[in-house]
Amino acid sequence: MDKKKIGLWLFAAMLAPWGVNAEDAVTPAASEPGNGTVVFFREKKMMGAAIRFKVRENGAQLCKLGSGTFCAVQVPAGTHQYDVHTEAKDQLTLEVKPGETYYVVSSISMGAFAGHPKLTVTDKATFDGMKEKLKDNTGKDLKDEK
Repeated sequence: MDKKKIGLWLFAAMLAPWGVNAEDAVTPAASEPGNGTVVFFREKKMMGAAIRFKVRENGAQLCKLGSGTFCAVQVPAGTHQYDVHTEAKDQLTLEVKPGETYYVVSSISMGAFAGHPKLTVTDKATFDGMKEKLKDNTGKDLKDEK
């Protein structure tokens, strides 16, 4: 099996939570044994509302974040490096432990032509405080990029 097919298979396996409801997708109980859950979210704000960007790992698109959205992905335990970019790029390295849930908030700062995305690890309380206003974008707007 070539690397592209293996990568697509692993990517599809990471998107397993999109088949469950939003409540289950963001709880540790939704994780498969040996996996952790990473919840990416972005507060609903007027500044940068028109800017959407993709969260990627090793070139594979995990989710697309717009203003007021979140997505939850299951990933194997271990070190992961997530990338986001518009005209600028940001990376976040996260050490994922089995059965744990991690929360990553995304924000936008001013740039010359487009906003600059930023990923920051946060806590469940921060996510819970915004959750009611966020739309679940888990597994949506994903395209097979070649």
